Amino acid sequence: MKTTLLIMAAGIGSRFGTGIKQLEPVDASNHIIMDYSIHDAIEAGFNHVVFIIRKDIEKEFKEVIGDRIASICSSHNVTVDYAFQDINDNSGRTSGRPYKAVGNRSGCACSEGRN
Repeated sequence: MKTTLLIMAAGIGSRFGTGIKQLEPVDASNHIIMDYSIHDAIEAGFNHVVFIIRKDIEKEFKEVIGDRIASICSSHNVTVDYAFQDINDNSGRTSGRPYKAVGNRSGCACSEGRN
């Protein structure tokens, strides 16, 4: 059975300040939050990781975590894929407000953003 860890990392971080919040180190070894989530998922038997990111951060994302995680995952027979979220794509939306992703380690959903 394929068990997928879905990592939603396409947020724009408007309250974060400068930089890309998804790539900000959280310890002295320069690990980011996703390092811990992926490690735990592999230990729990997940065999597929999907990163949902914005196309405009793809290069930096892969440099900071994607390529390293792909290497770790391949050594555990875990596949890695990418999906891209366009925060300006409001196809079929009448409110004109962008979608806001919400989620945690137990699940995720997509809801309409309220500013």
